[in-house]
Amino acid sequence: MLTKKRKVEIVKKFGKNTADTGSTEVQVAIITERINSLTDHLRRQPKDFSSRRGLLKLVGQRRNFMNYLKKRNSESHATVSKQLKIRIK
Repeated sequence: MLTKKRKVEIVKKFGKNTADTGSTEVQVAIITERINSLTDHLRRQPKDFSSRRGLLKLVGQRRNFMNYLKKRNSESHATVSKQLKIRIK
């Protein structure tokens, strides 16, 4: 579950300032946190197909953000991938 406190920590770590919630790096980090939470949920509830669909949508959304980041700023792409432990294709 992504709490307000956890979201603020993510913004501090990946954002340019504390109010920077819209940058691509912060959005990727927040989506990754949600993906990890849903993955844990689905390990406990393997028949929850609606959550599985939401997980797949989030993974696609994160992939689009990472592709955009790779085109715009490859250094930032590599840094975010390494910090969040995301595999790069």
